[in-house]
Amino acid sequence: MDATKHWSIAVEIDEHDDTTRAQARLETAAGREVRGLGHAQRNPLDASVPEIGDELAVARALRNLADHLLHTTEKDIEGATGEPAHLYR
Repeated sequence: MDATKHWSIAVEIDEHDDTTRAQARLETAAGREVRGLGHAQRNPLDASVPEIGDELAVARALRNLADHLLHTTEKDIEGATGEPAHLYR
């Protein structure tokens, strides 16, 4: 079966003082939601460049989301095959 699918990831960024938090949320076509969280803390000696904190927090949230999605996939494979699944990370 040939198919083209489109999944979207929504990212929310919250900044407070020198701390930036990001949440990445993916909802699959089947309605499953997977979330990832990321955090960045500015060193008080560094100049304030909010975009850098955003980039770091979002990168960490996306990496965390990917880890959660891989774990979900392992569990789905195990459920379908009855065998342990270990995906390379």
